[in-house]
Amino acid sequence: MVRRESEQADSLFDTPAEEAQQANAPLAVRMRPRGLDEVVGQEHLLGPGTPLRQLVERDVAMSLVLWGPPGTGKTTLAYVVSQATERRFVEISAVSDGVKQVRAAIDVAKRELGMGGRQTVLFVDEVHRFNKAQQDALLPAVENRWVSFIGATTENPFFSVISPLLSRSLLLTLQPLGDDQLREVIRRALTDERGLGGAAELAKPAEDHLVRLAGGDARRALTYLEAASYVAPNGAPIDVDVLEKAVDRAAVRYDREGDQHYDVISAFIKSIRGSDVDAALHYLARMIEAGEDPRFIARRLIVHASEDIGMADPTALQTATAAAHAVEFVGLPEARINLAQAVIHLSLAPKSNAVIRAINEAGGDVRRGLVGPVPPHLRDAHYKGADKLDHGKGYRYAHDFPGGVVEQQYAPDAVAGREYYHPTRHGMEARFSDVVERLRAVLRGRRAD
Repeated sequence: MVRRESEQADSLFDTPAEEAQQANAPLAVRMRPRGLDEVVGQEHLLGPGTPLRQLVERDVAMSLVLWGPPGTGKTTLAYVVSQATERRFVEISAVSDGVKQVRAAIDVAKRELGMGGRQTVLFVDEVHRFNKAQQDALLPAVENRWVSFIGATTENPFFSVISPLLSRSLLLTLQPLGDDQLREVIRRALTDERGLGGAAELAKPAEDHLVRLAGGDARRALTYLEAASYVAPNGAPIDVDVLEKAVDRAAVRYDREGDQHYDVISAFIKSIRGSDVDAALHYLARMIEAGEDPRFIARRLIVHASEDIGMADPTALQTATAAAHAVEFVGLPEARINLAQAVIHLSLAPKSNAVIRAINEAGGDVRRGLVGPVPPHLRDAHYKGADKLDHGKGYRYAHDFPGGVVEQQYAPDAVAGREYYHPTRHGMEARFSDVVERLRAVLRGRRAD
């Protein structure tokens, strides 16, 4: 797609055919921002003094890699950059195009640059789908600045974009839109002449449901809104029933800032704690379908892995943490599988709250003032003059003794002999229960071996 060169002031389009084509375009395309100031969200990239705004305002040659989830504005930013800098805009899709199309676009860009000095923005959507050879074909144009390359990817560019191309480009990370930002996009589409032009009205509960369904994806929000506008009876507002019919998704009663949010997450954690895997999966699905932030769910799983399982199954924390990483790297909807695996693991794992009880008891003693000075033999003895203060004197180096354990006081006098960790006999913690008893016996001189 090559952006028009006309400078007519009376029309946004070159021809009546182009105007008709735009009128029939999807709502998400019609509502694409025409300038940086119309872009919703991504303030960290578009604020005053940011690299992207400076590059646009100074109209310098640039190469960018835009990384973010679907519907966050990657294509929009590429188009707006070309508009704001008065450059030709050529779009190539890595899904359907190949090296032939890339080279043809570069050849035209070189001619334009050589004949009239006009630069070209070459936008490659889904650039991660190009193999190494295809990405290599972009390098000469990027290196010689025959084009301003902008690549869009939903995959981690450090794994999916070749290093030479990435090192010659400015990497910008886009974030999912927040609820308020999605509402702004939706309300603008309802009233703007390019959108629905006031021909449709969206009820507040339906707007809430639409925001949840969108999940931070502006394109999805506008696609669902457009579908609902076709289903709604003439003159009738779009309510939840209409929206459900349009997108075939039932509204889940769930307020991310109200009672439902807290009630469901509470039931979710208590179901895992109670080892009811089926109930836990139900609440997980309920939160996901309602548009709950998957990072919030992942954080709760990480906490639960230590709070209610702990040393009874030390691998539970690893599984929960891996699921959280998967949420960041993969995103929904696929990451729901990783979250489900973690929920199943945690639900079926043996339970112990010994870890949280241990840190709570230790913290309670500290708050009550049971601290005391560090024993002299444990203090830092690496600086000059420490020996004069008897720092480190009498310290017994554990590795010099059988088993790497020796009788010695480590805690301050105020809490010497206090025991915070009381392991259960559940799962692997039964083994640690035996270990901690043997260690305490040696440390406190109750046995010689």
